[in-house]
Amino acid sequence: MLPAEKSYHSLVDPLRFRQILANLISNAIRYLDPKESIIISIQPTETTIEIAVSDSGPGISEEDKHQIFERFYRADKSRNKSTGGSGLGLAIAKGLAEAHDGSLLLLDKEPPGATFVLTLPRQ
Repeated sequence: MLPAEKSYHSLVDPLRFRQILANLISNAIRYLDPKESIIISIQPTETTIEIAVSDSGPGISEEDKHQIFERFYRADKSRNKSTGGSGLGLAIAKGLAEAHDGSLLLLDKEPPGATFVLTLPRQ
């Protein structure tokens, strides 16, 4: 691992922060083929830290983009509790981001792939 040139700080509940990242990464993995990839990047702004989780999977349809953060919504209609996911993960992750005075959003981009950005205030 290369040493960081600078460090950026945000005050987070470590368990909840881990829960947000785990949800984003596990969702990305769920929709990838073995040869596809996930990229996690961190970008500071003057007042925030942005953590992006991007995958090269099939992406999210225009229809689904508007509902993706709603409770119990599943973009993959073939999924159910027995095949994975309750439709709560992204709604909870967004709520946790907002509880940290941050945000979670889906970047509006064309498939393939999806990018979710977690924004947290810098300390």
